[in-house]
Amino acid sequence: MPVQDRHTQLLAAMSLSPPTTTTTADDDHGGGKIEAEVQDEAWVWAEIKAEARRDAESEPALASYLYSTILSHSSLARSLAFHLGNKLCSSTLLSTLLYDLFLNTVSADPLLRTATVADLRAARYRDPACISFSHCLLNYKGFLAIQAHRVAHKLWLQNRKPIALALHSRIADVFAVDIHPAARMGKGILLDHATGVVIGETAVVGNNVSILHHVTLGGTGKMGGDRHPKIGDGVLIGAGATILGNVKIGEGAKVGAGSVVLIDVPPRTTAVGNPARLVGGKEQPNLHEDVPGESMDHTSFISQWSDYII
Repeated sequence: MPVQDRHTQLLAAMSLSPPTTTTTADDDHGGGKIEAEVQDEAWVWAEIKAEARRDAESEPALASYLYSTILSHSSLARSLAFHLGNKLCSSTLLSTLLYDLFLNTVSADPLLRTATVADLRAARYRDPACISFSHCLLNYKGFLAIQAHRVAHKLWLQNRKPIALALHSRIADVFAVDIHPAARMGKGILLDHATGVVIGETAVVGNNVSILHHVTLGGTGKMGGDRHPKIGDGVLIGAGATILGNVKIGEGAKVGAGSVVLIDVPPRTTAVGNPARLVGGKEQPNLHEDVPGESMDHTSFISQWSDYII
């Protein structure tokens, strides 16, 4: 049988109809929320498989790759574990070992799976270059780095620090993203382009945060202990920004590209410059109403530049 016909037959055997999803309100025990999250994961996984099948049919050269990475798997967790295992393996860190490690960790924690779905949605809906969920799953190294970090963080919390640090090293080598396994990351995170992102050991990143390439959340080098930034929900951090020390970036704040932030930034305000200062000044900073981590609006502060106070 010709290769193309064989793959067409295999792909046709996969059922790709997305499930009907309904929103269930939280009950007193959180059962409704869990049900909604399970349905959301099922819907996204069905979309990924449908996209992969369309791509395989339009690009037969990718059929084997798409079948082995997505279409042959029964769940998003299995597909992701397989893909990460192949991405991060080495001659001495085998893909089969990594597959088991990723799958066992993710399967045992529904919060990890919820975060994965939120991260997929973040990339798909905030980045105009992201053409599909499957494109993000297969090709977005920022997304893949975060998923691998989530597993490393879980292992770190279980006091399995050697394997967590080994994963940390491989993530940095393969994806050029350096996130210490102790760092805490929320859900709905977008690492846009991702190259050169560095996030230190005691950093905390909230939910629905967007971070561009070459961003550093680092320490000042003056102390140990809790020494890295705390990033609130909905924050946008522009390309090349550096935030140093145990400073707080408030909910919905914005850090301009290339800024060096050494001070706390209040919620829903913008910090720009080197060293960074608040647009409008410390006494009366200009507030904005949007959630920049979701809107991805990098330039709204420019019209306020005349009010910039040192």
